[in-house]
Amino acid sequence: MSRTTQDVESSPSLTHGLKQRHLSMIALGGVIGAGLFVGSGAGIAAAGPSIVVAYAVSGLLVMLVMRMLGEMSAAYPSSGSFSAHAERAVGPWAGFTAGWSFWVLLCTAVGLEGIAAAKIMTGWLPGTPEWAWVALFMVVFCAANLAAVKNFGEFEFWFAALKVGAIALFLVLGVLAITGLLPGTDSPGLTHLTGEGGFLPNGGEGLVVGLLASVFAYGGLETVTIAAAESQDPVRGVASAVRTAMWRIALFYIGSMAVIVTLVPWDSKTVVDKGPYVATLDHLGIPGAGPLMNVVVLVALLSAMNANVYGASRIAYSLVERGQGPRALGRVSGGVPRVAVLASSVFGFGCVLLSYWRPEDVFPWLLNMIGAVILVVWIFIAVSQLRLRRRLERESPERLAVRMWAFPVLTWVALAGMVAVFVLMAREPDTRVQLYSTGGMTLFLAAVGYARQRTRAGNTESAGSTGSTGSTGS
Repeated sequence: MSRTTQDVESSPSLTHGLKQRHLSMIALGGVIGAGLFVGSGAGIAAAGPSIVVAYAVSGLLVMLVMRMLGEMSAAYPSSGSFSAHAERAVGPWAGFTAGWSFWVLLCTAVGLEGIAAAKIMTGWLPGTPEWAWVALFMVVFCAANLAAVKNFGEFEFWFAALKVGAIALFLVLGVLAITGLLPGTDSPGLTHLTGEGGFLPNGGEGLVVGLLASVFAYGGLETVTIAAAESQDPVRGVASAVRTAMWRIALFYIGSMAVIVTLVPWDSKTVVDKGPYVATLDHLGIPGAGPLMNVVVLVALLSAMNANVYGASRIAYSLVERGQGPRALGRVSGGVPRVAVLASSVFGFGCVLLSYWRPEDVFPWLLNMIGAVILVVWIFIAVSQLRLRRRLERESPERLAVRMWAFPVLTWVALAGMVAVFVLMAREPDTRVQLYSTGGMTLFLAAVGYARQRTRAGNTESAGSTGSTGSTGS
């Protein structure tokens, strides 16, 4: 039996140091990232008040993806998550493609988040070099991930607690302001939702741009299924995280967007320049709220760095365990794949150096290459779930601790939604290059993975033939 078909693909050398409280907060904090705090401003500027609809539609798609991933991860807990599921359902080439493309995405994201966090620090401490801050952050989180996995869990627990508290406070203040109950403020009513161009100020085209921006703001949800393999109770942890995904997305994303566009004019320059959350709090005139929110944004960026170093190292480790990468990356000491942690951190820091050395060509090319990776991963998740669900119902129905809603109808609906996003990306000049660049990388990895699969199959057949001949002759 191959390693791919084992119940828990991670070997005994990986520890189970994550507790249920860690998983719960990783799942909660994974929804609240830099894409929400900072990136949502561009979506609001494009879609206006209709950004609420954009986030609701993309949020529905993400909930379906998470439900599918949760079903497979509860049945087959694995540090490889969707990569291991794709290998089990489709073939080794699929696991290779999904895993290594996601590794490149996570490592590059580490560098981008480090750069963004460094810009905040240099704003507070003018004259300090950005590269020094990035280097400091990289060293801290590399060291944290080189230690026991519980260190990663503790970092994420407190990071997530701060982010959740900040969002909750923001929503409470926003609702009070909208209802006119916040001292010193008057209720805006529907002025900002219906005025200044109306609910769809830039028409359907603006809504499409906002929809594309919102889809990629949901990154980070996959980390909890990767981390679950190192928890004390993987099945219960995944099931609990996935079952609460709906209200988290509705509350944090859609609720936040509704509060922002109700309180602040969508075309205000501060929404993009300062970020929508800081702009909203400044608009309400709450003393010190803007700078405090910048602290929260910094925490969100650092949290994402920490989670992405962890996720990248575990994906790389899982790939090596399944014979899909250099053996050196699979070395484990102290229950941690330390070589994979170091390699992922070095790759991330290399992306930072590229942003300084080749900002006009190589760095933008790298960013375009990872632009649509998350959609590729989601397609692998949906196809894998279609295949594994039927296999589970036939062979091991007791493993279905989490079930996809209305299977297979909603799985096909999700796949249709992903194809629709690809079509919309091809229509927009700004995202077309990302689509083609990601497509090129995916095809290259798929070709390499398929060639490796054929080579290994050929070697296995040759070894079998040799063994059979030897037995006959003996």
